[in-house]
Amino acid sequence: MAWVDLGLNLIERFVSPAIMVATARYFLVDAAGREQRFYSSFSPRMNHGDAAIVKVQRWLQTHQVEILTVAAMSSHANLSERTFLRRFESATGMPPTEYIQHLRVDKARAELEFSRLAIQEIAWKVGYKDPSSFRKVFQRVVGLTPGDYRRRFNVAGSK
Repeated sequence: MAWVDLGLNLIERFVSPAIMVATARYFLVDAAGREQRFYSSFSPRMNHGDAAIVKVQRWLQTHQVEILTVAAMSSHANLSERTFLRRFESATGMPPTEYIQHLRVDKARAELEFSRLAIQEIAWKVGYKDPSSFRKVFQRVVGLTPGDYRRRFNVAGSK
């Protein structure tokens, strides 16, 4: 779809922004362009070679809705907290809390796409006790609010 973005940018530059918006509406295209992060799911790095961290990553896949602490994760890896934090960020490219947020948001995206559950229920189901903090994290990670994401990508018939 890059040709659509190019065409709209050329219309905006050489004709006018108003004509560009009208053209985008005519072709049913978002005039602001498309962000790829709406479409990409979280794919954690698992081939980094640190067996202790891979063990924790696999454990997090099944325990992500629980209240997770660095102490619990480091204990699962049989490492001190400081060593665990250093090795986890080195292996995955992000701190454990951010990693867990990405796992939870990815699970929430699937729920928003394929279920009719209320957003508050989804927040609780993926491990957030406060729907407001869930919305903030979701918007930071995905770039859309959970409601906007559901309106755009839901296939379960619930808008």
